[in-house]
Amino acid sequence: MSARSTRAASAVERLKRRADNPRYSMSITGSGHFFLSEAPGQPPLCAPLELDDFVAFVNALGPQTPRRVSKLDVAFEKQLAKKTP
Repeated sequence: MSARSTRAASAVERLKRRADNPRYSMSITGSGHFFLSEAPGQPPLCAPLELDDFVAFVNALGPQTPRRVSKLDVAFEKQLAKKTP
């Protein structure tokens, strides 16, 4: 598996966990484009996309996980807010 398909497959695995649907399936065309379907053999949910567009599409699907914020992130954002005129 190439680094390209690994990145796309990782995005699909994250979607499966977020959406609690283990049936999502990724396919790769002969020209190296990716598309997603809800289950193997089902119609695609998107047109064949380039890697970056595919990963962005998959990341936008399903419920989103809240961003983890550390105490240091909060302190840094406060410092940035103070310096902004």
